[in-house]
Amino acid sequence: MYTYLLINILSISIPLIASFDKRLEFYKKWKYLFPGIFFTLAFFIAWDVLYTHWGIWGFNSRYLTGIQVINLPLEEWLFFITIPYACVFTYEALNYIVKRDYLGRWQKQISMALVMIFFVVAILHYNRLYTSITFGLTALFITFVQFVRKSSWLGRFYFSYLFILIPFFIVNGILTGSFIDEEVVFYDDSMNLGIRIFTIPIEDSVYGLLLILMNVTFYEWFKARNY
Repeated sequence: MYTYLLINILSISIPLIASFDKRLEFYKKWKYLFPGIFFTLAFFIAWDVLYTHWGIWGFNSRYLTGIQVINLPLEEWLFFITIPYACVFTYEALNYIVKRDYLGRWQKQISMALVMIFFVVAILHYNRLYTSITFGLTALFITFVQFVRKSSWLGRFYFSYLFILIPFFIVNGILTGSFIDEEVVFYDDSMNLGIRIFTIPIEDSVYGLLLILMNVTFYEWFKARNY
């Protein structure tokens, strides 16, 4: 059963086809998107290799093709391409459809609240590596984007992430065992809070936030530079 590969294909298929819609013409923005995807992929793959080696998470061979690159399944590499593509496409599509920046005036307050919450959780659970590293790095990156880069698009990102969470729960739900017999990705719960949304560790939602925010940050940066 090539479940993980199928998830990757289905995740990108509709956004990829819709990229050629004449109204959005997202394919013309690939030159801003793909450099950021590959920079972000390099960071997350390094993280992934370490955590897999340490047994913080692992992969069920039942749902994989069996092809490995640097001790990670091929599907895991594809995940860091297909999911960011789909999510940045969603972000861009929502910017096109929804003209008003509903959370723009609140973005600084939202960022401050997230940073404080994430830092507190990271410090209190410093011995749980998935929790502490994920929450800590996300807090640091939000701090960089909001207070160092002073990015004006963060409100739109937060707004779009609310919509991105819907397919996130579907995809991550399947990967963590919802709707199938076993998990595709399994976790050492001593390294996380043990709190799950359905079958999904709560850390995954913050990990996803960091993954997509990093991709959008690169995307917006390359656009601004007209790379």
